[in-house]
Amino acid sequence: MIRALWSGATGMIAQQSNLDVISNNLANVNTTGYKKMRAEFEDLMYQVAREPGAPVEPDSMIPTGIQVGLGTRLVGTGRIMSPGNLQVTDNPLDISIEGDGFFQVTLPDGTIAYTRDGSWHLDGDGQIVTSDGYLLEPQITIPEDTVELTISPTGEVYVRQPGDVEPNQIGQIELARFVNPQGLRAMGKNLFLETPASGFPILGQPGEEGLGTLHQGTLEMSNVQVVEEMVAMIVTQRAYEANSKTIQTADELLQIANNLRR
Repeated sequence: MIRALWSGATGMIAQQSNLDVISNNLANVNTTGYKKMRAEFEDLMYQVAREPGAPVEPDSMIPTGIQVGLGTRLVGTGRIMSPGNLQVTDNPLDISIEGDGFFQVTLPDGTIAYTRDGSWHLDGDGQIVTSDGYLLEPQITIPEDTVELTISPTGEVYVRQPGDVEPNQIGQIELARFVNPQGLRAMGKNLFLETPASGFPILGQPGEEGLGTLHQGTLEMSNVQVVEEMVAMIVTQRAYEANSKTIQTADELLQIANNLRR
């Protein structure tokens, strides 16, 4: 019964962590480029009272044995990298990626971060930056007198200035992809950092090297499905309740044992 108390406690802790993940998904249902997360669990070690396969007679053995588990624990929060729905904005600086890949962003310390958030802006110098002012990598500067900005599906950036008949190319957007994008470390602000688990970035132009293509004037929304998260929240609540019942039942059994009379 003591084992049941601790197993039930690990279950409640695990479901509380699961609810934390679900709550974060719901909080980011309208976050551009957000990729939902999923809590992953594993069972804990087992106490083996009778070894499976132990010989009983020269020609027979124990078929199953006795193994009592000690609960569960959270081992990972996998990120689901499925694409989100596209929203048409008609803003020339809004860019979505159809397919695999991440935009590159230069942080103030020179580190390269990665994002699926394609809501770009211009700073006072005409440079393309994120909402937090981080520069797009490679850096692209839009001239002040630009009258038309065009970004092709393969990442070429064209501008037309007064007096120009044809637009001129002023830059090239590059994307990065990873062998294991779930291994990226989220740092907030819609940004990810490379880790040994993600592998090194594979750079290239959109549409090449397995990278997706770009769509100007659209944004990739969060891939969180509210209905799925609500159902998952109900399941988590019931699982939490069931684990609390096991603790309550084990406590009642211990109470019965303590109240035995001769």
